[in-house]
Amino acid sequence: MSEDKGLRERVTRQGEEAIGKLAQELLENPVVTGALSRAFETRERAMKAQEVAMGALNLPSASDLERLTRRLRGVSQRLEGIEDALDRLEQRVEGLAPGAGIEQRLDAIEEQLGRIEAGIGSGSTAS
Repeated sequence: MSEDKGLRERVTRQGEEAIGKLAQELLENPVVTGALSRAFETRERAMKAQEVAMGALNLPSASDLERLTRRLRGVSQRLEGIEDALDRLEQRVEGLAPGAGIEQRLDAIEEQLGRIEAGIGSGSTAS
């Protein structure tokens, strides 16, 4: 059993080394690197042509959608900040709610002023 494991590890290691050497030789081969370079350049030109075609059809490209998504995230974050600020402001205003007692006091003062005016008005009519 340990012989099978040792054999398997040795074969695996040799396979990995062989693949590594092959990859290294391919990367050092000017024909392969030139082909890869041209493939990437072609891909880039195709993407640009696609963006131009999409623009001509008045359709958004992937980069347009990505840019829009980023902007929406920014707006969303700002809106969340505004909502948080409004929540804090609302809590502060509610903290001032005991001011409702002030309204009752003002109503009572107005009522007293009304009685005083009524008393003054009735006293002036008696003279």
